[in-house]
Amino acid sequence: MKAGCYTALVTPFAGKAVDADGLDKLIEFQIQSGITGILAVGTTGESPTLSWEEHNAVIEAVAKKAKDACLCIAGTGSNNTAEALAATRHAVAVGADAVLLVDPYYNGPSSMEIRREYVAPIAEAFPETDVIPYVIPGRTGCQLFAEDLALLHRRYLNVNTVKEASADPDNMRRTRACCGEKFRILSGDDGMTFQMMTDRQIAATGVISVVTNVVPAAVVEMVAHLAAGRAAEAEQIKTGIEPLFGLVTVKSVEQTPFGPVEVRARNPVGIKTLMAILGMPCGGCRRPLGKMSPGGLEKVVAAARAVHDRNPEVFRPLAEFFDVDVAGRLADPARLEGLAYGEY
Repeated sequence: MKAGCYTALVTPFAGKAVDADGLDKLIEFQIQSGITGILAVGTTGESPTLSWEEHNAVIEAVAKKAKDACLCIAGTGSNNTAEALAATRHAVAVGADAVLLVDPYYNGPSSMEIRREYVAPIAEAFPETDVIPYVIPGRTGCQLFAEDLALLHRRYLNVNTVKEASADPDNMRRTRACCGEKFRILSGDDGMTFQMMTDRQIAATGVISVVTNVVPAAVVEMVAHLAAGRAAEAEQIKTGIEPLFGLVTVKSVEQTPFGPVEVRARNPVGIKTLMAILGMPCGGCRRPLGKMSPGGLEKVVAAARAVHDRNPEVFRPLAEFFDVDVAGRLADPARLEGLAYGEY
């Protein structure tokens, strides 16, 4: 896979169905913003709640529109290797450039089992397609370790990249040490991209980003500066958009009749809430994900306002493409109606 900036694209809905027209607009926005590639139906795209028919349709739409414009990574991971093989077969057939395999959630295989019973069979079956393991133990409850990743890389030429969201710099440094200097480490955490690309013992080569759903051009520019060694310029951009990094998990404390409770709105609830405020196609999340808590919604709005007040040009590409008044929407209470639960 190329180094660069990729977007983990949300899946927009219209009612209970995937919004095909909205999806087309979101893809075009990414392409016009200069993105390196688009990840279709990753976990940000709510893969667990899409039927496989929907899943395949979204991948096909992204692969078709991205062709000759940017790369397409298809999210084909599962906690069932047979399903992942079938999804990968479809993705390859419709023109995806690579597939992303999230570590198998819930049934929690060991790292050795992830290597032998999950990634290896797919890498072997599709040798011409890049296979990207996705390490995110905080969401899956299991982890492909650096040593097993290195064994995969040694045996399969198409396992040459990892999406790293362990939040553990020592694990990332171990991955670099085991896999070698030519292996690509892509950040899977917007908040750690700068650190991962400037730490020479990690030497990440880019990011698969969530915030690029709304500010792709800014993150593309930041990653380009980092790749060229211009850390000061990259840090200036990072500082300008940093409040948005907190949208991946939005925490608030809400009062109940029995006392306070912490509410965590996890990805993509936060980013989709902001997209709705800004007038982008999104359509909310599928159950069991739902809406923001009242306090969470306040945090989403505050983050967007902070970025806009400090750096309004960050939102200009979005405003122009979707023909919206970003400042007006962020200031209009009517735009927030229905985006949070009325009470705990």
